Amino acid sequence: MNIQDRIKQLIELREEAKKGGGEKRIEAQHNKGKHTARERIEMLLDEGSFEEYDMFVTHRCRDFGLDKQHYLSDGVITGHGTIDGRVVYLYAFDFTVFGGSLSKTVAEKICKVMDQAMKVGAPVIGINDSGGARIQEGVLSLAGYADIFQRNILASGLIPQISAIFGPCAGGAVYSPALTDFIIMSEQNSYMFVTGPRVTKMVTGERISTDDLGGAKVHGTKSGVSHFIAEDEEEGLLIIRKLLSYLPQNNLEDPFITECTDPIDRKEDMLNEIIPDNPNQPYDVKEVIESIVDYGEFLEVHRNFARNIVVGFAKFNGMPVGMVANQPIYLAGVLDIDASRKAARFVRFCDAFNIPLVTLVDVPGFLPGSAQEYGGIIAHGAKLMFAYGEATVPKITVTLRKSYGGAHCVMSSKQLHGDLNYAWPTAEIAVMGPQGAIEILEGKKLAEMEDPDEQKAYVAKKEDEYREKFANPYEAARYGFIDDVIEPRNTRFRIIRALQTLATKKEVHPMKKHSNIPL
Repeated sequence: MNIQDRIKQLIELREEAKKGGGEKRIEAQHNKGKHTARERIEMLLDEGSFEEYDMFVTHRCRDFGLDKQHYLSDGVITGHGTIDGRVVYLYAFDFTVFGGSLSKTVAEKICKVMDQAMKVGAPVIGINDSGGARIQEGVLSLAGYADIFQRNILASGLIPQISAIFGPCAGGAVYSPALTDFIIMSEQNSYMFVTGPRVTKMVTGERISTDDLGGAKVHGTKSGVSHFIAEDEEEGLLIIRKLLSYLPQNNLEDPFITECTDPIDRKEDMLNEIIPDNPNQPYDVKEVIESIVDYGEFLEVHRNFARNIVVGFAKFNGMPVGMVANQPIYLAGVLDIDASRKAARFVRFCDAFNIPLVTLVDVPGFLPGSAQEYGGIIAHGAKLMFAYGEATVPKITVTLRKSYGGAHCVMSSKQLHGDLNYAWPTAEIAVMGPQGAIEILEGKKLAEMEDPDEQKAYVAKKEDEYREKFANPYEAARYGFIDDVIEPRNTRFRIIRALQTLATKKEVHPMKKHSNIPL
């Protein structure tokens, strides 16, 4: 065979590999409204940037007739490319080959790109569309999953890891995405669960549909497993591209700063009026966020889960930051179990990848009740406190209105090494609100009063005294717990100045193997 014949053979093998499981299975994939693995990669990466690994790999199983079925690439496409010119590594399960099931060779291919991503210091993206472990391979499939999980663990906090779920993801397959930093699910065709509806019915007797058990809506609103819900695959891939624009390549780099034409000193007069006169009246904190960040652009994470707290990414003068804000229009912005773990996870991610934190505070406290106590609100609330206290990135806190009790401590207070803590003139920083405080402080005297009108007048007088002392930021500022009281419309300028000042911050914690966060 001469050189031309060898080149022809190479071209033919490449074409064979690109066909995956064949035209009929590709057509079946399209009929379900799904793209193939190669189509997804092409849509995600910069045009012409994909470099594929292991195109000619095939499985090595000889049982149950698999010795007669071989497909080049064996169920997963792996390699690297660029997104906005920055290198990323990725793998995409190919559902047209054995339903995208995981064999030992599929696992080896995935582990290879993950190892390479860690060596190079580049993000890794996994696109999941798999029927799970390849049953014919038995324990080899399970070992393959565990090999991948170990890489996820080693890569955690080292390089950003992103998972897209564009099809089935069940059983052991769910744990790799769960170990990554962000999960994107498509409303169409995607689901995740440890055990499916059939096994659930057999073991517990519960009848439930696939969507109700593990669909995108369930994991985006109830469990919090999914960070983003996309209408379709195209939107899901755009979310990945947008998300990466806020992230560094690895833990040793700073986030990429972009040119910004949005004026640094842009004043937003509406902020001077956004806090209602009635302290119990809500407002939308996302209006505050969008008015102070560059161009009003805010990429919210966990939009539909634990909506009493808002987290996401934005930029100030081109500098990426992580935003955390209590949301008064949901549960008055209280901290509960879900909100605490949602924010704690986000804060820890930002700290791992050198992304400064900007926190907007309006929190009346922790949600009371037996359901919260039985669910472990003490431990879950401690997670958020631990995350803020552990974080060494620049931390800027702006108290907009209420900041009461233990929740005040948790929300990036000065005592948790908040670098710059500002407050609006509307801030109220105290152990609790006026009504609750007077009931405790004056309870005995009130009980002795027989005249309801006298009691009412006395309560009103004492509440006014309490408000005068604590329903303002100046008592905290007197002790240095608030660095400055700022005019709301100047918030953008003050945050940008703070970020510029803190750009060279260095904070080193005592040496230890690792901390023991209250999980």
